[in-house]
This record gives sequence, structure tokens and C-alpha cells, in this order.
Amino acid sequence: MAENNDDQPIEDRIEEIEAAEAAAMAEAEAAEAKAEAEQSEPSPEDAIRALQAELEETRDRLLRTAAEVQNARRRAEKDVKDARQYAISGFAGDVLNVADNLSRALQVAQSESLEGPAKTLVDGVALTEKTLLSTLERHGVKRVDPAPGDAFDPNLHQATTQIPSEHRSGTIAASFAPGYVIGGRTLRAAMVAVSAGQPAGAQENDANPGDGESAPGSGVDVKA
Repeated sequence: MAENNDDQPIEDRIEEIEAAEAAAMAEAEAAEAKAEAEQSEPSPEDAIRALQAELEETRDRLLRTAAEVQNARRRAEKDVKDARQYAISGFAGDVLNVADNLSRALQVAQSESLEGPAKTLVDGVALTEKTLLSTLERHGVKRVDPAPGDAFDPNLHQATTQIPSEHRSGTIAASFAPGYVIGGRTLRAAMVAVSAGQPAGAQENDANPGDGESAPGSGVDVKA
């Protein structure tokens, strides 16, 4: 028969109990480590989903980067284009004074009946003005010379006064000085007078044509 250990004193069984506890603890720790390892190792489906999510994130990041590069290139191209187009704005503004003086000189000279050398000189000044305007236009500076009756554009025209005229109210009645544009910008607005419509007397005459004549239907009694 096996020897019954229950009859041994408790002091003699301490080492046996401690050894059993240590073995149980080691077994529990091993089981816990195994469970953690199984949880940390993803399944194939989880790994595929993680890779797909990472791929989508990388694709979005590349698309944003490409869009930023494209926007930067467009801004750079626009800046270069504007620099080329508007670089001469200051110089052109100064040259406009020369064009104005030539135009005024021609207006005065052409109002006189000139012959001989004087007429030749005036023709030379007119050719100089034409060449100057052509040169400005070749570099993107165009002349704006509105005519009476044209629509008033506040982006191109500067109203100096409002006067009665035969033209419709709000349109241009007269032009005092031409304007100039460079590219899509106004270099100098044209100086104009805006029409206030026909004078009151002219409107009454238009409403009552003929002197002493009755308008058609004026003899009809409209009273009840």
C-alpha cells in the first residue's frame, strides 16, 4: 500500500506545496502567453483588410500630393504670364502722356488749313502717333476710344460729368480723353460725359409734334 502523506506533519509538506504552486503558476503563465500570441497574430482576412486600408491611404496621399504639385505649377505659370504681360505697366503709363500730347497737337494742327512744309510736318506727326499706338498695341496696350451713344462701362470709362444729350440716359454723351487697357486690366480709364437724356424742351416737342397742330385723337371727348 502507498504511504499516506496526509499523516505527515505540515512542516514536512511545505516544500511539496510550494513546488506544486510554482508548477501551477508556470503553467498558467505559459497558457496566458500562448493566448496573447494567438490574439496578436492576425488572421489572413484581417491582414488583407489592413493592407487594403494602407493601400487606400497611400493612394489618397499620392493624389493629394499630385494635386498640390499641379496647383503650384499653375500658379507659377500664371505668375510668369502676369509678369510678362504687366511688366511694362509703369513704362506704358508714362508713354501715354506722349501719346496724349501728340494727339492734342494733331487736333490743333488739323483744325487749320495747312499747305506745303507745314502740312508735311503735320502728316509726319500723325504717322508718329500711329506708329506709337501700333507699338503699344504690339506689347498688349490697347486704346479705348468710346463714341457718343456707346454703353457706359465703369471698368473702362470714368464719368466726369452728366449732361443732357440726344443719346439715351446712362450712355456716353461725349468723350474727352481716350483710355488704355493692358491685358485684362485698365491702365487708364477713358474720360467721358454721361448722358442725362434729352432736354425737357426737346422731350415736350417730341411729345407734341408740330406748332398749333392737335395730336391725333386730341379732339375725341374722353369724358363719360
